[in-house]
Amino acid sequence: MSTSTTATSTNTENESSNMLNTDHPFWQVIRTVPNFPKVGIDFYDITPLLRSHINEVIDALLAALPEGLMDEVDCFGAVEARGFVFASLLAGRLGKGMILLRKPGKLPPPVANKAYALEYGKDTLEMQNNLPPERVLLVDDILATGGTLTTAYELCRSAEHTVVGALVLLDLVDLHGDFPVPVYTVLKA
Repeated sequence: MSTSTTATSTNTENESSNMLNTDHPFWQVIRTVPNFPKVGIDFYDITPLLRSHINEVIDALLAALPEGLMDEVDCFGAVEARGFVFASLLAGRLGKGMILLRKPGKLPPPVANKAYALEYGKDTLEMQNNLPPERVLLVDDILATGGTLTTAYELCRSAEHTVVGALVLLDLVDLHGDFPVPVYTVLKA
């Protein structure tokens, strides 16, 4: 495959593992760390992409979105922590704002919070809940079990934001079920 990106939209009810794009050139840069953060988990380390391929990553993320979607987006819902990196780069390039979805105690009140399960534990997300309603595109690095992204979606909805979709670099398709809005992704595994 050439260095051009393959953009894919996922709604998992229509997808299967046989549609994976593991031949994408980014896979040559991503490092797999076995048994991290605990035994049985293979961690996909995308930090080498951030170090030396950031423009290509942002180009690929934008290419994954359907034509005209960004006209419907007021701001990005940036999910801590690597979602902050991607969302801020996208926001800067496109002149859009951001809403932060953070770990507890990092945002000034008033905040809404929600606990959720991870593939290797539990966590909580918070967001400011006094912001005017906007049309939000959620941004994160990896969609695994879907707990973090689903929680981000639910927090945005509870704050009366309209979530138009989610954008992730890597979708681990066999680890999660259906998502309530379209998920746009560059890589699948």
